[in-house]
Amino acid sequence: MKKRWTLSLSVAAFIVVLSGCNTEMGSDEPASRDSEEEPTGIQLVEDTQIEASNPAASPRLATNRGKTIVVGLQEPGGVFTPYFNTSGYDGNVQAVMFPPLIDIDENGEPFGRLAENWDVSDDELTFSFTLREGLTFDDGRPFTTEDVAFTITLLYDPSYPGSTDITETNLVGGLDYKDGDADEITGITIVDERTIEFELEEPNARALTMLGGQVLSKAYYGEEYEKGNLDYISDFHLRPVGAGPFKFETYNPGEEIRFSSNEHYYKGEPEADAFIYRTTEGDSQQFFQTGELDYGTFSADQDNFDMLQSLEFADINLYTSSNYSYIAFNHESDIFKDANVRKAFNYGFDRQTYVDIRFQGFAQVANVPVSPVSWAHTDEIEGFPYDPEEAERLLEEAGWVEGSDGIRERDGEKLRIYFFTTEASGASDVLVTRLQEDYKRIGIDLQIEQMDFNALLARVDNGDHDLVSFSTTMQPDPHIGIQAFHSAHTGNTFRGYENEEVDALIDAAVAVSDLDRRAESYHDLYEALEEDPPMILLNYNKVLSATNARVQGFEPNGFRGISLSLENLQVVDVAE
Repeated sequence: MKKRWTLSLSVAAFIVVLSGCNTEMGSDEPASRDSEEEPTGIQLVEDTQIEASNPAASPRLATNRGKTIVVGLQEPGGVFTPYFNTSGYDGNVQAVMFPPLIDIDENGEPFGRLAENWDVSDDELTFSFTLREGLTFDDGRPFTTEDVAFTITLLYDPSYPGSTDITETNLVGGLDYKDGDADEITGITIVDERTIEFELEEPNARALTMLGGQVLSKAYYGEEYEKGNLDYISDFHLRPVGAGPFKFETYNPGEEIRFSSNEHYYKGEPEADAFIYRTTEGDSQQFFQTGELDYGTFSADQDNFDMLQSLEFADINLYTSSNYSYIAFNHESDIFKDANVRKAFNYGFDRQTYVDIRFQGFAQVANVPVSPVSWAHTDEIEGFPYDPEEAERLLEEAGWVEGSDGIRERDGEKLRIYFFTTEASGASDVLVTRLQEDYKRIGIDLQIEQMDFNALLARVDNGDHDLVSFSTTMQPDPHIGIQAFHSAHTGNTFRGYENEEVDALIDAAVAVSDLDRRAESYHDLYEALEEDPPMILLNYNKVLSATNARVQGFEPNGFRGISLSLENLQVVDVAE
C-alpha cells in the first residue's frame, strides 16, 4: 500500500508518495455566492522576503540558547534510515544527516553535492559519478564508492520493503539481482574509491538523482547484510550514521530530535553547535512568538502574514512550493469512466472563487500538474475555466438528465457523489461548501463523509470513494507526481486511469535528460490530460516561514525546503 504524507520543512529527494488530505469539513448550509463578503479580483501575493525591523526584540528564551537552533516538526515515525521510512517527517530528520550525491537547487536543477561532478554518455546509457575528495561519514569512517554500490544493491534486494522503486533507473542486471538470478548487479562498476559507473538498459532522466541519492555506510549498515534478508536494518533506524552537516544524538518521542555539529562534514563543521527538531504538540505560532522555536512554517494567509510582520524580530520568507493540491477521481467508478463526465466536474467547479476566498491571494489556481517554480511548467494551458453551461451539456451528452428534484439521473441512478474528507479541524470550510454549491447548481448531489486520516487512506486504498482531495509532496522532479497517471503505476490514487497517449508522453518526458526536451514532452502531456483529465487541479501552494533574526542562513525554497540551508546556519548577537 502506498503511503501519503505532507513534508512541512524539507523533503528527501527520492520519496515518491502523496501527502495528507487537505480538505476540511464545511457547514451543512452552503455559503451564498451572492454574499457581499465574497472577494472578487483578488491579486496574487508575490513571493517576498522581509527582514526583521528590530532583531534585538528577540525573546530572551531564544537568545539564551546560544548556538543551539530549534525548528518545529510534527512527530516522526522513528525510522531514520533513508529509503525505509513510511512517514515523511522521518524524511525531514534524514535530510539533516544524509545529503545525496546529486541534489536539486532552488531552480529545480541538479547540482553536485557529495559528488564533485558527474558525466552522462551521449547515448545516456552510462552515468559516472566522482565523489569529493576525503569524504567521511560522521563516525569518521571513509565514504567511498563501495558505499554507493552497496546502497543501490540494497534497494534492488528482493526483500527491500520501502517505497523507492530503483528499478525505474533501468540499471543493467538490476532485475536479475532482484529476481534472484544473479549474485551481483552487472551494471555497477567501481572504477576506484572515488569513481563509480552505472550502465542502463534504457535512458532515464531520473537515473541521475536516483543513482546519485543518499548513501548508506557499507561498514555500518552492511556488516550483517545477506541477500534476501533486510530485517536487520530496523536495528539501525534509531541510531543512524550519515555524512551531513549534523549528526544524530538523541530522539525523545513527543519532545525532540537532537543533532550536534559534524566535525567530519566535507564543507567543514557548521558554526551552530546543535540543531533540534522540536516535536512537542502545541501552537507553533505561540512557540515562535515566545522564542521556543527559531524557525517555523505557517499556513500562508493574511492573518499569519500580518502576525509575523508584527513581530519585530522575525525574518519572513513567502515562497511558492513545488507541490500542488488536487481532487482525485475514482477511475474504477462507472460514473468516472467517461472522460466527458470528468470534464464536466472540472468545468462545474469555480476554482478561482474557491482559491480567492480560501487563500486571499496566497495561492493561485493550478492548470497543469506542475508548479510555476518548475522548468516543466507552462502558462499556455487554459485548464478548465468555470463554465456550468458546458458542464451541463457534457453531463447531458453522457446520459445524465435532470430529475424532478433537480438531481441528475441515468438509468434510474441518481448522480450522487461521495467526497471523502478528514475530520473538521476548525480551519476553512470553503472547499466543501463551494463544491456542494457549485455541483448542486448543475444537478450533482455531493455527499460528504468525514473520517480520520488513517481511515480515509484505508477507504481510498479500497476504492470506496468517488472524490478525495490531496496535496502532493514537494516535487524535485515533475515525474515524481506525473508518474501516478501512468497505467503501469501501482499507486491507488489514480487506480483505473488508463490512456495510451498519456503513457507514451510520460515515457518520452523521462527518456531524455535535456530539460528543454523534457519540458516539451510535458507540455504535450498537459494538453492530453485536458482531453482525459485524471483529476480536478485546485491550486499551487505558497509556504510562509519565519526565522528569529538571531539565526542567519535559512534560505528555504520550493523544492528542498530548509535542507540546503542547514550547513550555513549561524547564530549572531542581536543585543542592542
